[in-house]
Amino acid sequence: MAARIDKVVTSGTFSLDGGTWDVDNNVWLVGDDAEVLVIDAAHDAKKIADAIGGRKVVAILCTHGHDDHIDAAPALADLTGAPILLHPADAHLWGMKHEDRRPDADLSDGQIISVAGVEGTVLHTPGHAPGAVCIYFPALDALFSGDTLFSGGPGATGRSFSDFPTIVESISSRLLNLPSETVVHTGHGDDTTIGAEAPQLDEWVVRGH
Repeated sequence: MAARIDKVVTSGTFSLDGGTWDVDNNVWLVGDDAEVLVIDAAHDAKKIADAIGGRKVVAILCTHGHDDHIDAAPALADLTGAPILLHPADAHLWGMKHEDRRPDADLSDGQIISVAGVEGTVLHTPGHAPGAVCIYFPALDALFSGDTLFSGGPGATGRSFSDFPTIVESISSRLLNLPSETVVHTGHGDDTTIGAEAPQLDEWVVRGH
């Protein structure tokens, strides 16, 4: 059975710097009928678990430590027995949401994660958050970008622990050199492609966000 990509949309809130906003999050499942990788366990562990079904969860990968991307991770880990993976540079953000539960292992740049016969490479892409990562599956022509790259531009950098020049450097040096046909599966909203976003880089720099 070939690996496939499924999406679950969950709803909840994002809180930082004293503000709270309603958000819809994309939760991505990469796998086959036997096993699956969960990317960003947001808001609703039961809804995600229902989509997983009886499959083995190889890991719960967090693209960054903002609470809307990690709030359901401990509950999903309890349901599935899967380890939670987070880049250590976002440990402080994780701790703001989960004081009594730590991730099970660190993500590192260049790390390979295998699931359902395909391999994904972890790319450290700071800017939206210090420990933000993307994961690229060349066999699936797929990049899971978290909140680093969206249709129309970079992720937001107007809040604590974020930086616009850093995210631009991450996108330009780590993502825009991927094949143009690569589909970008984002943390919120619609998919895009590397080919659609690459020509806009100079425009993003000029506008500053």
